[in-house]
Amino acid sequence: MQIVTVSKGPFDGQKPGTSGLRKKTRVFMEPGYLECFVQSVFNAIGGAQGKSFVVGGDGRFFNKDAIQTILRMAAANGAARVIVGQGGLLSTPAVSNLIRQRGTDGGLVLSASHNPGGIDADFGIKYNIANGGPAPENITAGIFEQTQTITSYATLDTADADLGSTGTAQIGDMEVEIVDPVTDYQALMETLFDFDKIKALFASGFTMRFDAMHAVTGPYAKAILQERLGAPEGTVINAVPSEDFGKGHPDPNPVWAKTLMDEMMSDTAPDFGAASDGDGDRNMIVGRGVYVTPSDSLALLAANAHLAPGYKGGLAGVARSMPTSGASDRVAEKLGINSFETPTGWKFFGNLLDAGKATLCGEESAGTGSDHVREKDGLWAVLLWLNILAETGKSVAEMLNDHWAEFGRNYYSRHDYEAVPTEAANAVMDHVTGQLSSLPGTTAAGAEVSSADSFSYHDPVDGSVSENQGLRIGFASGGRAVLRLSGTGTEGATLRVYLEQYAAPGEDHGLDAETALSQVRAALLQIADLQNLIGRVDPDVKT
Repeated sequence: MQIVTVSKGPFDGQKPGTSGLRKKTRVFMEPGYLECFVQSVFNAIGGAQGKSFVVGGDGRFFNKDAIQTILRMAAANGAARVIVGQGGLLSTPAVSNLIRQRGTDGGLVLSASHNPGGIDADFGIKYNIANGGPAPENITAGIFEQTQTITSYATLDTADADLGSTGTAQIGDMEVEIVDPVTDYQALMETLFDFDKIKALFASGFTMRFDAMHAVTGPYAKAILQERLGAPEGTVINAVPSEDFGKGHPDPNPVWAKTLMDEMMSDTAPDFGAASDGDGDRNMIVGRGVYVTPSDSLALLAANAHLAPGYKGGLAGVARSMPTSGASDRVAEKLGINSFETPTGWKFFGNLLDAGKATLCGEESAGTGSDHVREKDGLWAVLLWLNILAETGKSVAEMLNDHWAEFGRNYYSRHDYEAVPTEAANAVMDHVTGQLSSLPGTTAAGAEVSSADSFSYHDPVDGSVSENQGLRIGFASGGRAVLRLSGTGTEGATLRVYLEQYAAPGEDHGLDAETALSQVRAALLQIADLQNLIGRVDPDVKT
């Protein structure tokens, strides 16, 4: 064993959250940077002696090298066993499943989610705990404290482990098990969904396009959709994981999955379209000629989940992140089940899932999941949609129109202002925060403000309180605007603005979103004064 001394931890004060630590790839490649973070994780969890872990990532640049470093360090720190995906690949939901199925002490996920990959792009790492979910705040705080005081890390001087084929290997006294990334995950999916019914749907001539975006879900989608369920060859596109995601941006939304969107809006569109992101935990759903917002997708899945075998007994509850539209709340109310509004971050859902208070969860950023793992799961959402379509015989457009007729429609859009100078982004939040108490009753751009607050969450499971989780502005018209800063970028700040307008059953559900949300947007721009504070009113990405 080698103990490598560092004079000072190479960290700049960034506190890892539930999304872990994200930086430019070259930063992670600096001598000691990755090593100090990994050692800080081991130190924060009471050491690795005798413990077992799952390690895998989305295949982005530096993924394989980072895994070899982690394996040497785990062995040097006394770990008994590490399970690794073949070739270093494991989707984030597959990591969560392996942690839970194999009963490991936790796992390390190598990914920057939907961020671009490459030597000049982004890399990330996070620690998941024994329930398969992201580390809670007390652990991430402990990791942060360790990064500020670390003076050394332990490693071994060994050759790289061969991750190219399944089987077992030895690093020092530690066993390394290399597993097929898909096998255990596919087995779980077969317990949840009626694969025979979905296979019959494809056999009937149903057509689909799944864009894996040159990311980790390619092998999963090919194995399950094409090989197991009989979808035709070519159903899955961009299926080979690439270190730079084919020089693309693996974020499943209409902007970055434009090729899929163009096909789905064409005269020759297949019946169903879907995409997933870099590490496989997000999804986009598209029907022929119609895009399904993540908020609507969560609500529709909640209303119809009982059609899939894994959820035939009904749901305990539905949870959504605060920026997600209230569409799922109306479903929960009609079903007579729990409904929760949480801060953004899957750890909050994990508490509810572990306590049996919720079964389905979703975020507006295209993340949807259930109690089968403790992460959001892109391919799971696609399979649940397919199971519902197979059972109902309806198209995506018919499902949406029927849903809106019963529950009403929440028009919805997210506007991302990316790489905003941090001071300017903070100035926007401070400017709106300073008005919160005086906003109710105000008429902004013709819209009466009915409520305004900074969202705080009281966790019903552990009693913790999470404050300052975003700013909410409600309008008497049934509209809502939300502002929050996102921590998923690596340059400047990303200011996210969420716009929502409810149309009740019987009202016009055929408007385009721009028209339906125009008054809420105008009011928000007036209240937030974006033109003066960040110099622009048009977002970089609109979904």
